[in-house]
Amino acid sequence: MVVDLVVTEQERNIEMEKNNYLDLLTSVDVMNTLNGGKTEPIIKLSQTQNYREIRVRIPGIDSEIIEVEVNDNLVAIYYMMSVLSADKLVKLPYSVYNRKQPYFIDVSNIKAQVEVDELVVKLPFNQLANGYHKKIRTRED
Repeated sequence: MVVDLVVTEQERNIEMEKNNYLDLLTSVDVMNTLNGGKTEPIIKLSQTQNYREIRVRIPGIDSEIIEVEVNDNLVAIYYMMSVLSADKLVKLPYSVYNRKQPYFIDVSNIKAQVEVDELVVKLPFNQLANGYHKKIRTRED
């Protein structure tokens, strides 16, 4: 019994396209690994009656090395990555969160602590969180 195997041009193109996609995905994975790769941070934002909360977890990064800084009303959360450049180990910051805070956040009382495997940053509200009201007199009585 003889079976005639005829592959059409369209079938051949589909097979080549599949192989090209597979090659592309493999090369992206290899390049990410060779370049050190990085994981995406998991950031959860929530709000209570008295404060806002930021929970940060970065797979593969110890929560103890994540740093928090406040500059004026800008809150920055980052960690330092070590990069080898010209045979020297250089530490570069990798920013995870970098946002200006609204007027009702008491930036002078921001606190951070590590809970289990994530960093928890609490941004307390100030007295302006409930609004500001002042009656202004336009004439003397």
